[in-house]
Amino acid sequence: MISSHTLIFLKNLKKNNNKEWFEANRETYNKAKENFEEFVALLLEQMVLFDSDLHELSAKDCIFRINRDVRFSKDKTPYKVSRSASFNKGGKKSVNAGYYIHIQPGGNSFVGGGLWMPQAVELKKLRQEIDYCFPEFKKIVNAPEFKKHYKELEKDQKQMLVNVPKGYDKENPAVDFLRMKSFVATKNISDADVLSENLLNETIQSLKALMPLVKFINRAFE
Repeated sequence: MISSHTLIFLKNLKKNNNKEWFEANRETYNKAKENFEEFVALLLEQMVLFDSDLHELSAKDCIFRINRDVRFSKDKTPYKVSRSASFNKGGKKSVNAGYYIHIQPGGNSFVGGGLWMPQAVELKKLRQEIDYCFPEFKKIVNAPEFKKHYKELEKDQKQMLVNVPKGYDKENPAVDFLRMKSFVATKNISDADVLSENLLNETIQSLKALMPLVKFINRAFE
């Protein structure tokens, strides 16, 4: 489970995001790191039971580093104030859709997944799959379990085309999905729920509800 000490460390890191403070508190960081790794390992152990594509992954294959890449950012703070992990067929750097968990105090934690901002080649393949198999896709995003946890795919206007993509008719029944550039669903987790004994089970149920969507997307790339 996620320890209260892990959230406290992240809260303090947000207030003291510099190398000197981090090094002075490295022992506390190592405990928080170990706690998150143990939780991710437990998650992965349960996830392979409903998605066998993940069976070759280890927890370390899924967890993102706490160090930020500041090369092209105006924000030069060196560390992320969250811990996160992505569970994808082929690893977190693959083009495949997958599952995601993000732990950040202050009510900023969430669970979810799908495919975020794919490259043009993958996006074209996915749109074609949605067009060809729209009844199946519609059934997936309207499934009771999916709606229970996520309600719908996120429809951020900044991540949608203004017009229908080239090659598709504006009367296409799938037009609202064909305009999308990201295909993700997320569910917020309160700090109280992060620290709850039910976190593991609740997270598994939420991620399991995403499995049909993840499988549909990855099928488009095969």
